[in-house]
Amino acid sequence: MLRLDSVSQSYGERRVLHDVSLTVPNGQLLCVVGPSGCGKSTLLRTIAGLLPVHEGTVTIDGTPVAGVPDRLAVVFQDYGRSLLPWLTVRDNVALPLLRRQGLRRAERRAEGERILERVGLEGSARRYPWQLSGGMQQRVAIARALVVRPSLLLMDEPFGSLDAQTREDLEDLLLEVHRADGTTIVFVTHDIDESVYVGDRVVVLSAGPDSRIARDLPVPLPAKRDQIATRGLPEFVTLRAEVGRAVRTPGRA
Repeated sequence: MLRLDSVSQSYGERRVLHDVSLTVPNGQLLCVVGPSGCGKSTLLRTIAGLLPVHEGTVTIDGTPVAGVPDRLAVVFQDYGRSLLPWLTVRDNVALPLLRRQGLRRAERRAEGERILERVGLEGSARRYPWQLSGGMQQRVAIARALVVRPSLLLMDEPFGSLDAQTREDLEDLLLEVHRADGTTIVFVTHDIDESVYVGDRVVVLSAGPDSRIARDLPVPLPAKRDQIATRGLPEFVTLRAEVGRAVRTPGRA
């Protein structure tokens, strides 16, 4: 599904990522963690085609990325700025469907309402984003990403600004969607526990500058997870400690 070959990325004279090579198979939920400023968001924006590749190549389904690919969706942390306040929740969700020729307005709205039900927002279709809580707004942002049925979903610290309970609820929503759709997901987070809880695999970036892959760890946990039972498993505790050590180790682990 996704392949990075010797990708390096710079801002002017400052190199952020160095020689990053990575293969993500179809249907995997990959979490990316690392110290603050190591280039996690830069990596995600490079995959999305929002930043041109400085060195190396990024391919999705065998096609080199040059601009934003079709069937790709991105969910950002700042949900408040990504939603249009003058559109209803339903119309915000249906907005990407405007690109589909031949789809009538009623059909777009019906699809928007269907996706809203999936993320637990049935009954909120005619409300406006500013009438919703932060957690509900992020559910809207997730629904808007899902409405295009993406083959690759990129998430940039999507739950980072939410309270703990809402964050856990949305982590479980993400796992439900992933199990149901089998979408390939690259999920950037600064939260080590979150990366182990939601991920099939965790990649740790080293501290910058010249950040690279320090560790690449599979997550040997049951596919069906529970916020209390899963986090209490010895395997979870062990892996969480391993990821934590890798994040805190300077340079290459």
